Amino acid sequence: MPPIDDDWSDSDEEDVSEVETSVLLGTPDGTITAAGDLGDAAVSRIGGHPAFLPANEPPFSSSRCVICSKPMELLVQMWCPFENSPMDRALYVWGCAVPECQAKERSVRAWRGLRYNDAYAAKLEKKMAKQKEKAIIPEKSKPKANPFSAMGTLNQTPFGLGAQIFGDAAPAASSAGVEAEDDGAESDTTSSDEELLTALASTTLEESPWRSAPSYPPLYLSTCSEYLPAQPKLKLPPGVQVVDPLDDPGKGDKDVSWISEAYENSLDVDQVFERFTKRVAYEGDQCVRYELEGTPLPYASDSVLDSLFPLPPTPPVPVTKAVFTVMPPTKRTYDPSSIPPCPVCKSKRVFECQLMPNLINVLRRDADGKDKRLTDEERRTLVEQELKRGKSRGMEWGTCLIFSCSRDCSLTDDGKEARDSWREETVLIQWGV
Repeated sequence: MPPIDDDWSDSDEEDVSEVETSVLLGTPDGTITAAGDLGDAAVSRIGGHPAFLPANEPPFSSSRCVICSKPMELLVQMWCPFENSPMDRALYVWGCAVPECQAKERSVRAWRGLRYNDAYAAKLEKKMAKQKEKAIIPEKSKPKANPFSAMGTLNQTPFGLGAQIFGDAAPAASSAGVEAEDDGAESDTTSSDEELLTALASTTLEESPWRSAPSYPPLYLSTCSEYLPAQPKLKLPPGVQVVDPLDDPGKGDKDVSWISEAYENSLDVDQVFERFTKRVAYEGDQCVRYELEGTPLPYASDSVLDSLFPLPPTPPVPVTKAVFTVMPPTKRTYDPSSIPPCPVCKSKRVFECQLMPNLINVLRRDADGKDKRLTDEERRTLVEQELKRGKSRGMEWGTCLIFSCSRDCSLTDDGKEARDSWREETVLIQWGV
């Protein structure tokens, strides 16, 4: 982190260390070789074949490109159950690398798989009943837990198993986020949670068209919190305050200044891209950015930016020369109202995560399986060239934004509750052209 001039600080002794944001970053973390992990839906991955949650194997057509009808490769699979939900949940994203399909809608497709967990549902019901009886924490003041954490502890064991995938300790977590009782009333939490994880049935791919589907080498997908350098503060006269109306008090102590920053109308492609690369540069290995109900990080100035960050109506310009008015710059702010609602339950869709350009570099390998990853500078140069020339070869999107049903419904087509479900979600792609 570059040094910060003391003149920009309110105090010479102020802590200018990095600040944690509300974003989780998914990064590659080694090749998956264990058969048990390959078939476990609770193990998040890059590439490989999917491990399905629904009892009935999803139709193979789910992985077909809508443009060329060819089966696509799995890009990522993420274990991400919603907080306090009895449903096991995984998100699957496929992408087409056929050059003719680039810059076209639905060449990247995302699906969520749900499965009702009876054992955990009973435990969750018991847990919630105890909390209600004791009135430990008012509902409105409960901190938001990490959706990836099986035990609900913020930023611990993200994507279900987290660091325990590689550690010696056995995973001690169930599928949904609920913290263990502090009073020790549930001393068997560890053993029971191990049993629940072990009981997660993973659909095998034997005798299935998924078995012969094209795929990239499977890699573990682990996560870490995003940290950014603390922003310097100007010295202000006594009694003067600078208030940012875009700050979201619901984020707690997290730094959301980067996320909530408004976009000026004057931004062009290069400026938006520069802001994107500057933010990403703090963790160049990131392949996924996850922030359920958060704000996406735009990649380029295009129709997707216009739909998610629309321009507000501008006030009329004064026509009289005698009046001199200073017109403030027009700002863009995040507005996801253009995202279509869930076609089943009609609930709104919310931003869940986005795939990053480095994912393409991680997946790109030659015929011998040799890694062809680019350095940060090579990747930056390549993407800048693509932005300026408007050319795409293979899978060369800038970012893929995924929006999921806010209710995470598990309904049949006629609206009845189902024990498991398989539903496609909305993907917006920024190609950078």
